[in-house]
Amino acid sequence: MAAAVGGGPVAASSTADSGFDWQRAEEELREVADPVLDVERRALDVERPALTLADVGGLTEVKKRLDAAFLAPLRNPGLRELYGKSLKGGLLLYGPPGCGKTFLARAVAGELGARFLSVSLADVLDMWIGQSEKNLHHVFEVARSGAPCVVFLDEVDAIGQRRSQLRRSAMRSTVNQLLSELDGVDSRNEGVFVLAATNAPWDVDVALRRPGRLDRMVLVLPPDQAAREAILRFHLRQRPVGHVDLRKLAKRTEGWTGADLAHVCELATERALLESAASGDVREIGMEHLQAAVAEVRPSARPWFDSARNVALFADHGGEYDELLRYLKKNRMA
Repeated sequence: MAAAVGGGPVAASSTADSGFDWQRAEEELREVADPVLDVERRALDVERPALTLADVGGLTEVKKRLDAAFLAPLRNPGLRELYGKSLKGGLLLYGPPGCGKTFLARAVAGELGARFLSVSLADVLDMWIGQSEKNLHHVFEVARSGAPCVVFLDEVDAIGQRRSQLRRSAMRSTVNQLLSELDGVDSRNEGVFVLAATNAPWDVDVALRRPGRLDRMVLVLPPDQAAREAILRFHLRQRPVGHVDLRKLAKRTEGWTGADLAHVCELATERALLESAASGDVREIGMEHLQAAVAEVRPSARPWFDSARNVALFADHGGEYDELLRYLKKNRMA
C-alpha cells in the first residue's frame, strides 16, 4: 500500500504493472530540458575596448551628438547633478552598411572606460517558447551588474522589428521584452548605455524610438575625404608599403564606405603578394596596386541610398530623415 493522496489509499504502480518505463521517459525529458538550461547559463562576451573616438576618422557631427548624449555628462559629474542629466539612455545609429557603426560603438565604450557587450539576433532568438525573452533579460542583467556598460544592439531591426509586421506572437513578445528592458521596469538602468545600429530604421518598431528609449537617431554616412585617407592608412599599417599618395586615392573614392576601402587594401595586398611569389622578391604595395584595386571594386552604398531615398522623400514623418534628405540633395541623389 502506497502513501495516501487526498486522504485515500492508492496502490503502488510499478513499471512492470503499467508497462510504461518512467525512468526512460525521465531521461528523455532531461535531454530536452538540458539545452534550455545551457542557454540560460551561456556566457556573454564582454569586452573592454582600447579604442577611443580619436581612432575614428571623420564623423565630426556624429561625435558631437555622442558627446552631448553620453560623454559630456559622464566627464562632468557636477554639471550632470546640477542639470539632473541621467546616465541612462539610448541612441540609434543608422545608415548604409559598412560605414563603421560597430566600430563607432566600440570607440564610445572605450571613451567611457566602459565594458562593451555586443548583441545580435543570434544571441537572443531561441526555438523554445519564452527563452528569447529570458536571453534578452540576461543580456541587460549582465550589463547592469557590470555598469558602466555599453550594450550594442546590432541589426536592431531584426530584434525590434515592427510588431505590426510580425505574424508570430513569439517575436512580438521579444520586442515587448526589449521595450521593458530599455525602460528598466524591474531595475535601474543607470550606467547602462544602449547603442543600436540598423540599416533600415523604418523597420524598427516605433515604440522603441519613444522618448526614454532609443530616442535619438544619428545618421552614419560614408566617410569624408579626411576619414577615407585615415581608413586607408589604418588598413595598410604593418604591411610593406612603398610610396603611395593616399590623398589622391581618397579623392577618387568619394561616397565609398569604410568596408569598400578595406577591400581595396586587401586586393592591393593580394596583387603585391602574388607578384612577390612569382618573382621571388618582396614587392612593396605601390600606387599601381591600389589604383588597380580601386578600378576593380564597386562602391556598395548606392543601392542603400536608392532604397532610402523613397523613405526620405515620401515617409519623413516629423522630419526624422531630414539629415538624410540633405545628404541626398547635396550629392544629387534626390
